Formats: sequence, structure tokens, C-alpha cells
Amino acid sequence: MQKEKEKKQEKKKYLRVLGLKGLISAIKAKITKKTVLLKIERSDIQFPFYLRIPSTDVFNFKQTFLKKELELSFKKNPKIIVEAGANIGLGAICFANKFPESKIIAIEPDERNFEILKRNTAPYKNISLVHGALWNENKKICLVDAGRGDGGYMTQSQNSVEKRFGEIRHEVQGMTVDTIMDKQGIRHIDILRIDIEGAEREIFSDPSSWIAKVDVLIVELHERKKPGCNRSFYNGTNGFDDEWKDGDYVFLTRNKGCLSRCSTREGLRFRRTG
Repeated sequence: MQKEKEKKQEKKKYLRVLGLKGLISAIKAKITKKTVLLKIERSDIQFPFYLRIPSTDVFNFKQTFLKKELELSFKKNPKIIVEAGANIGLGAICFANKFPESKIIAIEPDERNFEILKRNTAPYKNISLVHGALWNENKKICLVDAGRGDGGYMTQSQNSVEKRFGEIRHEVQGMTVDTIMDKQGIRHIDILRIDIEGAEREIFSDPSSWIAKVDVLIVELHERKKPGCNRSFYNGTNGFDDEWKDGDYVFLTRNKGCLSRCSTREGLRFRRTG
């Protein structure tokens, strides 16, 4: 009975989020035991893009397009946007459609995610891709499968004294924010959006060389996955003028930045006290 109930809920999810085409793709994937690429066409997105069925792409699609987590309130158009943990590029293509004159840098460590990212962003001349992982050093690190699907891979030093978060998928090049800025030929970042499954603990351990060059930070913290993330983030980001939380993300902004308030959805707003 429980399994039947779960199957019905799964079918309803695909139908609700992706419509009949999504449900058919899910059934096909179930029967063939193979991943199905579902082509998505939307009136608000210039070019078609693809989702893998089944995968966490469906959840990411729901967050981006149905819950509209990137429907933000802008005071002016950003010129440089960096997406760290770009996955298959849904955030990047949203920004590219909203701000066609902006330069968008999408960073993704996983090889399979990166292949779909390349396919989804290929038509956009203003999106640059980086196959690597945001880190606090420029060195090879491990991409680890923590059992949370395609959107939940974690990074870890090869010689880490911590227990492995899961099975190692492959090595990937770790890169600092400074290095990415140098290689991309940029001196300033209008928006740095980070969803890197706990690596924010390392990134913000000492951001002194680049933090003043960022006007807006949008960061998902993963304290439960990797203890110490919150402390590292808040210790490393003093000096911003405003702060709020909206959904899973913490927003930090400077008065001169492009973003005002948290979003059109009126998230929780608060200021630092120290």
C-alpha cells in the first residue's frame, strides 16, 4: 500500500511540475531504466533547455520557474554575475534572459552536470562556463557523492582529516574567487550566487582578497551537512550594508549594489547587530 501511494505521489509530482510531457518521460524512464532528456520550452526563456528524468533537475526546475526564487527586485542591471554551483544552468539562463547585456559566469564541478550545462547554455553568448569547484585554494580536490542526487555533490580536500562525506566521484580543480576573476578578466562582481553544498565553509574562511569586490552575495548555507559553514560565512562577510533571508538563501548587499530588499516575495528582512 505504501509503495503504491508513493508511486502515485511521484506521478502527481511530475504532472504538476512538468505537465503531461513530464509524466510521460517519467514513465518511459521507469520502464526503460534509462535517463530521459526532457526538452522544455517556455515563453519567458529565449531558447529550449533540457532536464534529466528522473533527477534532481525536476526540483531545481520547480524552485527556479515555479517558486521563482530568482524573481528579485533590481535597482539597476548587474553587469557581472557569477553562479557557483551552477548545476545544469537553470539560474544562469534565467539571468541571461533577464539581463542579456550582462556577463554570466557559471561554475560547476560535476562532469555529468557540466555536460547538460554546456547544452543548456550553448545558445547564450553572454554565459561563460568554468568546469571546476569554488574553493579556498587552487588545487585538485575530490567531488563526493553524499547520496543526495545530482544537485547534492560535495567537495572535500584529498588529504582531509574529516571523514569522507561519501563515495568519491572524481577529482576536480578547486579554484579561488580571485583566480576565477583573473581568468575571466573581471575586477568586480555585481552578484555572486553560491550554492556549493557546504564548501562555503572553506570559501569564506579568508575572503579578504576578494570580498570587497562583490556587491551582492546570495548564499545557501549548509550547516547541517558541514558544521562550521555558518560561522565561517558570517565571520568572513562583515562590511555589507543590509542582510535578509528569503527561502533557502541569505542575501547580503551593499548600498551601491544592484539589488534592493530581498525579492518581490517579501522575505524576512533583518540587519546585523555586530
